[in-house]
Amino acid sequence: MARVAITWKRSTIGYASNQRRVIESLGLHRLNHTVEHEDTPSIMGMVKKVRHLVTVDLVEQPKKRATKSKA
Repeated sequence: MARVAITWKRSTIGYASNQRRVIESLGLHRLNHTVEHEDTPSIMGMVKKVRHLVTVDLVEQPKKRATKSKA
């Protein structure tokens, strides 16, 4: 599953308290803090609530190398 990097860019001062709780639930602690989460509907729903306060980027995962099995 894809991963997204969420960065807190704008302060929650002056916004509703439920938006502050969403920021905390995402695991963000301070401005310019970035966390990675799986791209699930619940995470994207939280991001949608605070989309004016955060930025979201897709995280590219490294390709897995094929390994030879000894048979």
